[in-house]
Parts: sequence; C-alpha cells; structure tokens
Amino acid sequence: MIDLHTHSTASDGTCSPIELLKQASEVGLKALALTDHDTLDGLEEAQGAADLLGIQFIPGIELEIEHYPGEFHLLGLSLTNWKDSSLSLFLKEVRDHRNDRNSKMLELFEEDGIHISEEELKSAAGGRIIARPHFAKILVERKIAKNVKQAFDRYLGVEKKFYLPKKVMTLEQGLQLIHEAGGYAVIAHPLSLYLSWGKLPLRLTQWKEMGLDGLEAWHSGAKEHQAQRFEKLALENDLFVTGGSDYHGANRKDRTLGKGGGNKPIPDEFLEAFK
Repeated sequence: MIDLHTHSTASDGTCSPIELLKQASEVGLKALALTDHDTLDGLEEAQGAADLLGIQFIPGIELEIEHYPGEFHLLGLSLTNWKDSSLSLFLKEVRDHRNDRNSKMLELFEEDGIHISEEELKSAAGGRIIARPHFAKILVERKIAKNVKQAFDRYLGVEKKFYLPKKVMTLEQGLQLIHEAGGYAVIAHPLSLYLSWGKLPLRLTQWKEMGLDGLEAWHSGAKEHQAQRFEKLALENDLFVTGGSDYHGANRKDRTLGKGGGNKPIPDEFLEAFK
C-alpha cells in the first residue's frame, strides 16, 4: 500500500513531515509522496524521516493551474532536482503574492466587523505558509462558523465574500516547471475540474500533447465507479494512473493515509510509472 498525495504543516496539513512519515510507517505504507501546496519546504525533513523508517519517499508538490469554472490542481511527483530548479524561484513569487493577498483578506474581514490580527493568523498557521484553512480555523474558534467546511461554504470558498484569488500559473508553465525539476506532471482529483464525461476525453488528449504525464484516477474523493472510469480514460490517452488520499491530518478527518477512490487501498503497482 502506498500514498501519492499527502500534505503536511508545510502547507495546510496538521502533521509535520516527520509526524506524517511516522503515521505512514504505522499503517504499513511502502511509499509516500509529500505534495504540499505551492511549497517544497517540507521535502528535506520528510526525506530524512523516510530514510530512517525505510519508506520510499517521492518528493512532490501540488500546484494550482489557471482554470474555470472548476479547480485544476497539478501534482509534480518524483521531483529529482527540486533543490536547484526554476520551480523554487517561481514559488517565491507565489509566496510574495500570497502575503499580499492575506493582507487584503484581513482588510475585508475588518470591513465586515471581524478583526483578525496578523499575529493571530501567523499563530494559526504555526509558522508555516498562511492559507485559507488558517482563516477558517480562526472563524471556527470564534464560533463564527460551526466547522471548517461551513467556513469555506459561507465565507472563504470561491466567489464567497472573503475570497480573493491567488496567483496561479498556466498549464504550460506548470508542466515546464515540473519537468525541469525532474518530475512527472499528474492531474490531481479530476472531479474538481468540473468537466463533463463528454468533454474530459478531448481535454485529456490535448493536455497529453502538451506534456501531461498522468491522472490521479484513484483520488479519495472519487467513488469506485468514477475512479475506474478515470483509469480507463487515462490508459486510453497513454497517461499513467496514480492514487492518493489527499491526506491533511485533522483538517480532513474523512481522508485516510493509503486509501484512495472508493476507500480502496492504493496499490504498489502505481509506483511502476516512476521507474
């Protein structure tokens, strides 16, 4: 059993990279990819922990791609050259933009009578990259929202009152940056694309021609019959198939390490693509 999509405190997960690898060891994972949002910061720590625990580690990242009306997230897996790539330079630009976005979001809250200090926000993030889940955490603590899901549904989701778009890249940029870092580019949780089953095959053909490598058919958010259909589409387009829990720790208690679409264990055979 493996897991090719997980998050740590380097982005919006609740487990440190070391804690994540310890949990992976406890449930018997053979391999794990750390794919934090827009950051490579947790990879070195995770690699060290994986080496000590005897787990195959796959350095990764999750990038947001310009897309409408759904969300397009691109996984970079097996980033063999992540330390010395142009990807790390681009991510610095993303961080600078995100800091500016966070300040503007604080202003929106203030205008609505909700005061959140920068110190409070930094504390919620635990010293890591500040993202919307940290705003959500504060809203829940203040009982403005019942839980994180409600915080997003009412306030922080796309087109909601406190939402501001973040800097995103084109698919061409994402593919280039991932490949320059020695990795493979894989579409994450394809259901979030909001593309019909009729339109998806053509898009996959086009994206394959642009350099797309794989499809996360067995994402934990897909039902078994959907995952099977995604896998069929991937193979028809000569894309390799992956699976991931999209584990975030306590932030998403509905996701379990090593379990993908249909709550099925993610099989070792998905590692073959990286050989």
